[in-house]
Formats: sequence, structure tokens, C-alpha cells
Amino acid sequence: MSTGHRTPTKDPPDHPSSSSNHHKQPLPPQPQPQQPLSRYESQKRRDWNTFIQYLKSQNPPLMMSQFDYTHVLSFLRYLDQFGKTKVHHQACVFFGQPDPPGPCTCPLKQAWGSLDALIGRLRAAYEEHGGGSPDTNPFANGSIRVHLREVRESQAKARGIPYRKKKRRKLKNDGVAVKKDVANSSTHNQSST
Repeated sequence: MSTGHRTPTKDPPDHPSSSSNHHKQPLPPQPQPQQPLSRYESQKRRDWNTFIQYLKSQNPPLMMSQFDYTHVLSFLRYLDQFGKTKVHHQACVFFGQPDPPGPCTCPLKQAWGSLDALIGRLRAAYEEHGGGSPDTNPFANGSIRVHLREVRESQAKARGIPYRKKKRRKLKNDGVAVKKDVANSSTHNQSST
């Protein structure tokens, strides 16, 4: 009986190799199937392609190396025509009302939050496409931040809702507050029965 030593194979245990083929040629590396892009990554790619198309549509067309923050600002203004957020003019009877009772002719614009998120994605995409250092990134220019702040404030005034930055609470305090609330509610429940 021939029970000679077998050379261990690299086949997974659930795929036994045939004993007749001891001298297999290594297979060429198979290209790994690409993972589907996350929602963020696909949106970032779409936004970048839209911005590049916008640059190409300018007269004369612009290359990536030729644009600056002024082109980014004009892109943001261009996007307003596709917006879905009603922004009332100061002369509108509904200016400052969060839920106006009727229609008006005020324009639809891009919401501040959408523009803010868009700039964040484009800032990252610019750096990924070899745009240079974060210091020279036109999407991170101070004028862009000023523009976004002005859009946020004007939209908040037009809707009558002041924008307030949410204060972050420390995790340690939240844990204590939850424990106190739980203790108080269980005591309250016991005394009310």
C-alpha cells in the first residue's frame, strides 16, 4: 500500500484537490471584484463629475488646474436653479413665517445644508484628484465659508427660524443624567401605584 507523504495544497478544505495534479501551475491573480461604493463615495463622485462638467461648460472651458474659489461660488449660485427650498424675499408677505398659508412667487433655492454637504464632498474629491494641499483647496477658501454662512442666515430669516448651533454634551454628563432620570421615574412609578 502506498501511503507516501503528500505535499499540502493551498486549496480550501471544502475544495479537495485532485491527487493526479501534484505540479499545478500557479494561477494568475484574479482581479478582485470592486466593492460597491458607499453612498457617500458615489455621491462624491457624482458631485465631482457635475462640477467638472460645469467647468467645461464655461466660456472658455476651464481645466481643473485653472479654477479658483470664484468659480466655486458661481457653481453654487448656478445650482440654485435646481433647488427645492422656498426662500422668501424680504418684501414677501410670508417672509419670516415657517409655514406660510399660501403660495407666493419667491424663488426655490438649494438648501443651506445641501450646499454645506456638497462643499465638504467636493473638498475631499479635489484632494483625491491631485488638487494639491488642503491650504490651496478652493473649496476650503474662506470666501466659501462666508457665502455658506450668509446663505444659512438668509434662509433662516426668510423662514422665521433662527439657526442655533447645537451644543454638544459630554458623554459623562449624559450618563449621569440618564441614571437620575431612570431613578426618578422608577420612584415616581412606585409612588403613583
